[in-house]
Amino acid sequence: MGNKFKSMGLIGLGMVAGVAASMQFSAIAQKSGTPLPLEELRQLSDVFGLIKSDYVENVDDKKLVQEAIAGMVSSLDPHSVYLDKKAFKEMRESVQGKFVGIGIEVGMEDGYVKVVSPIEDSPAFKAGIKAGDLITRIDNAPMKGLSLDEAIKKMRGEPHTKLVLTLSRKGEDKPVVVPVMREEIRVQSVKAKMVEPDYAWLRISQFQEPTVEDMAKKVTALYAQNPNIKGMVLDLRNDPGGVVPGAIGVSAAFLPKDVVVVSTNGQLLDSKQTLYARPEFYAGRHPGDPLQKLPAALKSVPLVVLVNSGSASASEIVAGALQDYKRATVMGSQTFGKGSVQTLRQLTADTAVKLTTARYYTPNGRAIQAKGIVPDMAIDDTADGEGIDSLRLREADLEKHLANGNGEEEVKSRNGRVDELEEEQRILALARKHKPIEFGSKEDFPLAQALNHLKGLPVKLAKVDAPVAAAAKPEEKAAKK
Repeated sequence: MGNKFKSMGLIGLGMVAGVAASMQFSAIAQKSGTPLPLEELRQLSDVFGLIKSDYVENVDDKKLVQEAIAGMVSSLDPHSVYLDKKAFKEMRESVQGKFVGIGIEVGMEDGYVKVVSPIEDSPAFKAGIKAGDLITRIDNAPMKGLSLDEAIKKMRGEPHTKLVLTLSRKGEDKPVVVPVMREEIRVQSVKAKMVEPDYAWLRISQFQEPTVEDMAKKVTALYAQNPNIKGMVLDLRNDPGGVVPGAIGVSAAFLPKDVVVVSTNGQLLDSKQTLYARPEFYAGRHPGDPLQKLPAALKSVPLVVLVNSGSASASEIVAGALQDYKRATVMGSQTFGKGSVQTLRQLTADTAVKLTTARYYTPNGRAIQAKGIVPDMAIDDTADGEGIDSLRLREADLEKHLANGNGEEEVKSRNGRVDELEEEQRILALARKHKPIEFGSKEDFPLAQALNHLKGLPVKLAKVDAPVAAAAKPEEKAAKK
């Protein structure tokens, strides 16, 4: 598939630079009894010497070594990565739900960065930047041809520093020039509201350290507003994952106490774990149980979980657990399939390696990796059934992806099964045709179908053939312990 198509698929997933699945810090120690490959290390030393002596320009020693480490780690799988000082800082900020920038959610359109939505009360919001604006220049430097990641880096920076955006806005004949001041942005990962009388919508956009507490506050507020909620929709669409304690806590809010939420299995002893719906697995640094004062009705309220191909990692843990215990009906499209654990191993005070160390398994022993969670009811992302969700890349489409581990079939998106050029043109045409879905709005088709299901009304199922969990459940296999 062309690079443009692959980039668009990944951007559509809303993937951040790696999904922080686990934040464990430990000293690096070589396994006892593991001999070093001396011949290969001599070759590495020889190449280092050749570059220093023969390359056209002088290259910094530190840069060479860091690039060698980065290449070695990234060759393993798509989620293992070396984090230099800047990347390590950005990852910590992302997990904490804060960063320095202007406060916009972005995607790509026709080679330009497109504003999906400004974050409420952010500098971008206050400056009048609108959803749908195309960013054509940043500080007068053209954006055409830059990747999304490169553009985001240009918008990040130090607090209280200014940048100037040039925007192309629908309905405006001339470019719109907007000066914006960078500030620390705190991202609210949880949204909640009553979408209809007696029916609630709870959205989690990413699992961060404050997610469990934020969810508890918002759910409590919903029940204070309406103590007789008849049904709830837990919206995990385009949720790329985040910290695992957040996923455990959200699952625990709906499940019986002490049940298994997820298990992991890898080479190391500490990668063979079973995680339960208990405070010690989701409370984090804060003492006590953040879920203790939740309304008891939350354990039994009829529940639908909305997912799509952008639901990955921690969001797949939640969907899989609620599906295994038959606590919720999972609706939407097959999830991304990132069922691997990344452990952060700190190298220096400000660098680290994020290394894949285990696979995730649902309570019934289903491997999530390269397969994802198959919904109980397949729902298109638009009423006409021509949405782009089914065309996006999944874990099994990524080069060097980790195998499933349970011997189950890896489900790829349709990208590799048709003519590549035709598929690229098709997805670009669909992206132009459809406006981005505003989750939780009256135009949100999957949400409307979820509400129909909760009310016992007919549901409009997906037009295309799609795997459905209820139709053919695979034989449940126990996770290796």
